Amino acid sequence: MKTLDNKVAVITGAASGMGRAIAILFAAEGAKIVASDVNTEGLETLAAAIREKGGTVVTVSADVSKEEDVQKMINAATSNFGRLDILVNNAGVLDDFMPVAEAQTALWNRVMGINVNGPFFACRLAVPIMLKQGGGSIVNISSIGGLFGGRAGVAYITSKHALIGMTKNTAYMYGDKGIRCNTIAPGGVNTNIGANVHPSELGYAKLSLGLPTNIRMGEPEEIAEAALFLASAKSSLVNGAVLVADAGWTAY
Repeated sequence: MKTLDNKVAVITGAASGMGRAIAILFAAEGAKIVASDVNTEGLETLAAAIREKGGTVVTVSADVSKEEDVQKMINAATSNFGRLDILVNNAGVLDDFMPVAEAQTALWNRVMGINVNGPFFACRLAVPIMLKQGGGSIVNISSIGGLFGGRAGVAYITSKHALIGMTKNTAYMYGDKGIRCNTIAPGGVNTNIGANVHPSELGYAKLSLGLPTNIRMGEPEEIAEAALFLASAKSSLVNGAVLVADAGWTAY
């Protein structure tokens, strides 16, 4: 018996990085996967990797900042598999480390749209399905930036604080209905999230002050293992929690 046998999991930002690692691990543990991303080529590569190992996956091209795309993503779970047991809100973007005086409205709206509105849209659609089923597990991917003020710019930091608040509220409101909602707060992880960053000089200089205290970078597969724990019955007593996965960076 695999850990996620007979479960259906929707995973956002699944084409690369942590989302890809989560999708591959969940599929290996028996879950049927609905993988979403704006990167369709990455989704095709992911799907091939999962199917090659005997897993089941459906891909959905979706921009989570658009409510209609999130609806399409959730519909893919119920139309293909008849249920939704696990939602992983992983999709996220950085903000060029812009402090408040430099942050433009377009940047703010983009970061909030993906990092906050996306999980909100997905949770709002997933919870009623989970209520009818008698339970489910939501795993939000936040950041240690959601716990402290100096890990990124104003938009990213605000968005990740908001996601932690959303997690705790959802956990409290629906915990007695069998729905658990938890979040992972990674530190530095080796992904491509910073590939197109054009950092603010001030923001990056301030951020860099803390970089020497980072013990080591994490790997996407390590975050995937944390997500598996929170998504599964092994964490049945864990609800509304923030699981910090940063190799001890914030212990300093």
